[in-house]
Amino acid sequence: MAAKLQSSDSDDLVENHEINVTPFIDVMLVLLIIFMVAAPLSTVDVKVDLPASNAVPQQRPDKPLYLTVKGDLSLALGNDDVARPALGVELARATDGNKDTRIFLRADKAVAYGDLMQVMNLLRAAGYLKIALVGLETVGGPAAPSDAGGAPAGSPSPAAPAPSAGAPAQ
Repeated sequence: MAAKLQSSDSDDLVENHEINVTPFIDVMLVLLIIFMVAAPLSTVDVKVDLPASNAVPQQRPDKPLYLTVKGDLSLALGNDDVARPALGVELARATDGNKDTRIFLRADKAVAYGDLMQVMNLLRAAGYLKIALVGLETVGGPAAPSDAGGAPAGSPSPAAPAPSAGAPAQ
């Protein structure tokens, strides 16, 4: 409450009914500064162009090179088992040293994401950067084009969940 002092001889102070806006302005300026500092912290600076989830399966090459990660984390290149240290040498032999060859990576459902990333790191260390993840087409998935290269409905394609590692490459 504010009081107005008058030059009267009475001891009673008369109340002043005017609103003092100075504390209100001070609080508003403090809130403005807080929001100006906090607003840039709440935004995300990483721009990501997320892919569409209904991708049409790509056409299979004539002779795809499959690298399979089995449920027990062993590797198979085509139908032959490969030790992890010899993966780079076997890939160079299978691709005739062509590092631009696309490697189709298949994994069992039981393989953890971290284990799959380790295999992808092995491929990257060997110089193979073109990697396609392979899976089975789902029944409720997008319709494949009629001239998709004649791949049968259950064949592996680079747009669906991974098939079982025990299945031979087709």
